[in-house]
Amino acid sequence: MKPPGGGGGGGGGGGGWGRGIPFLVSLFFPTSLLAFLLVLVAACNGFICISSTEAAASSSLPRATLLQPRSTAMAAKEEAAPLAEAHQSLRQWRFLQKRSGEVSPQPVVFSAAQRRRWSRRALRRFLRPSERSKLFAARADEFFLHGNSTCENRFFMTWISPLKSFGERELFVIESLFKFHPHACLLILSNTMDTPLGAALLAPFLVRGLRVSAISPNYAFLFKDTPAALWLKRLLAGGVDPGEVPLGQNLSNLLRHAVLYKFGGVYLDADVIVLRSFSPLRNAIGAQAVDLATGNWSRLNNAVMAFDKGHPLLFKFIQEFSLTFDGNKWGHNGPYLVSRVAARVAGRPGFHFTVLPPAAFYPFDWSRIESLFRSPRSGEDRRRLSDKLRRLREASFALHLWNRHSKTMEVEEGSIVEQLMSDYCVFCNDSASSSSSSL
Repeated sequence: MKPPGGGGGGGGGGGGWGRGIPFLVSLFFPTSLLAFLLVLVAACNGFICISSTEAAASSSLPRATLLQPRSTAMAAKEEAAPLAEAHQSLRQWRFLQKRSGEVSPQPVVFSAAQRRRWSRRALRRFLRPSERSKLFAARADEFFLHGNSTCENRFFMTWISPLKSFGERELFVIESLFKFHPHACLLILSNTMDTPLGAALLAPFLVRGLRVSAISPNYAFLFKDTPAALWLKRLLAGGVDPGEVPLGQNLSNLLRHAVLYKFGGVYLDADVIVLRSFSPLRNAIGAQAVDLATGNWSRLNNAVMAFDKGHPLLFKFIQEFSLTFDGNKWGHNGPYLVSRVAARVAGRPGFHFTVLPPAAFYPFDWSRIESLFRSPRSGEDRRRLSDKLRRLREASFALHLWNRHSKTMEVEEGSIVEQLMSDYCVFCNDSASSSSSSL
């Protein structure tokens, strides 16, 4: 999962993909605050737990059987928010201040009470329904029906980042989706994409007869008749501390569960390359990590999910978000949330869902993702690369690129990512397509 749009709904593109913008900490941090945070991070370093084990891809297709949690009482250990997330939270405050017209100075110390008071007016304006979002229900129905024609598959993405961050990487993800699902519908929930410039980005797909649309979400409509409705009301009233983690990232986590609960279909992060048809998947979520001793999953991820409309597990996800929201812990409202809930309800009557092995969606851990962007340096490298590519094609439905870690990486010639871009593109022969090495 990613910073705003990027997690959890897809982080901005960058590096070799062409649209990243460097972030200068010094523009947003008072020197004293930066020094304090650095000392704090150093002091807490011993408590930060980040898994760096690469999940080996199976040599066969993921089996449609339920992987059991490591323990029914399992609670995934949550990672401490990295310093970069604290930096981004300051950008969030400045963004909300600009959107709301606030002129009050930025607090130096962010207590929960200060965050609630300072952001209440900004949040109300940021989340207030616009003229376009008020039409969300009607526009979504019109998009899915499209003159009495139905979608073979319904896909959803969220994008809460600026439009300029939606770059070549994200566009290629859409290409890979339609490569295997030419008769599917893709609905992108986004205010920034639901603009003339956003429509221009998606126009080439429409010219090909592919069905994709960006529609501004109506939070009240999507959260109606779920516990998220009360949570949103409390947030807007200042009764919820939005925390230091960018609010857009947490909203993306909640939106994906709500839209699947409301419509049913497949949710996909904007940095997930599709490698085969998702048609066999139903009520499925992927494991990010497994216990090597037992073979049971130890952590799930919500970057890819396929669920029927109204599935009770989705309701539990939404309920857990609303009851246990913590805006200060990275991942608490995303991957760790789905892990907590799935472990609790596994085996209960009525909760029928499949947990696929890491090879299905997360064949490479974020700490090993750089190897997919590098070109082979030797004959041995080429052999290993060929073997990785073969295993991907045999065992995986999709490949999560962990945009939060890989967005600045160049796509080198002959790399696995370049070969996937060549094999799974839709506009391969279009003169407007950029060469993969420039992405």
